[in-house]
Amino acid sequence: MPKTRQQKEVTVQELSALLKTAKSLVFASYEKLPVKEIETLRRNAREQGVAYAVAKKTLLARAMRDAGYTVDPKSFAGNFATLLGITDEVAPAKLVAAFAKDHEAMKIVGGVLENKAMDTAAVVALAKLPSKQQLLGQLVGTLQAPISGFATVLAGNLRGLVTALSAIKEAKA
Repeated sequence: MPKTRQQKEVTVQELSALLKTAKSLVFASYEKLPVKEIETLRRNAREQGVAYAVAKKTLLARAMRDAGYTVDPKSFAGNFATLLGITDEVAPAKLVAAFAKDHEAMKIVGGVLENKAMDTAAVVALAKLPSKQQLLGQLVGTLQAPISGFATVLAGNLRGLVTALSAIKEAKA
């Protein structure tokens, strides 16, 4: 049974609200994927703070236009689900790429990052990036390295002094 105009308007409003909070979008083809697998993908998405939405391209295009996006989802081929990164830009790309490794029917169609369209290769490259938490950890480690190196050098001088005093003590004894 087709949706009524009011139902379509509600869908567009809900999608528009989601799109306004999204940091990135990934479009993934789910054709020939069993319902159980789709439910597994939805559950994984929920756990990682990624929203999962399926809507007709016309409704998605209208919602994207309302949310301020200039990318037209009609430019991507086939039917697809939209995964929206709410908290992390890389999370939807990582989720779909990991899921696609185990499920051949799942294909990455494209995506949107910073209001710019991405092709499949760009989404896969984005998925290979470390997560935000890993990058922050690397940054902290890089910032801490000179300080810990300095502390090691200072400790080396003290260790040398203790060794020299110990040698003098043994020589006198």
